[in-house]
Amino acid sequence: MSTTSTTPALARKRSREAPSTSAEILGLGARDALALAAKVEEGFPIRSFLRLQNMLNIPSSDLARIVSITSRTLARRKLQGRLEPDESDRLLRVTSVYRLALGLFESNHSAALAWLSRPNRALDGKAPLRLATTEVGAREVERLVTRLEHGVTT
Repeated sequence: MSTTSTTPALARKRSREAPSTSAEILGLGARDALALAAKVEEGFPIRSFLRLQNMLNIPSSDLARIVSITSRTLARRKLQGRLEPDESDRLLRVTSVYRLALGLFESNHSAALAWLSRPNRALDGKAPLRLATTEVGAREVERLVTRLEHGVTT
């Protein structure tokens, strides 16, 4: 018997290690897209920002820059304990890009982070995480991931 086969217990363990939805990544109890939209409207708790920062292994100032939050505003949000809805929406966008990278690399966190932070020729030499600062850029990263998943490299 091969020791590399995936058992149901191992599959469950892997699914616990790598959250499969943006809501799970952010530590939100949203069971579907409508519940997640409601969470965005009320503003995410600051712990969601800190969770993503920890998962991306970047300074909070870098994530704040990607999400378009100034350092002073971030300090206020930490005191308030909650992001504003527009900030939550931008954090969700970055989380979605991270989730796509995790899927592309079969939940290999290190490989996903490396890919997100490296300039990519298919993205005009920009790092995928850098493009997540805008909706248009995030959609371009999504299109690239889809192409890569289907074996299209150009």
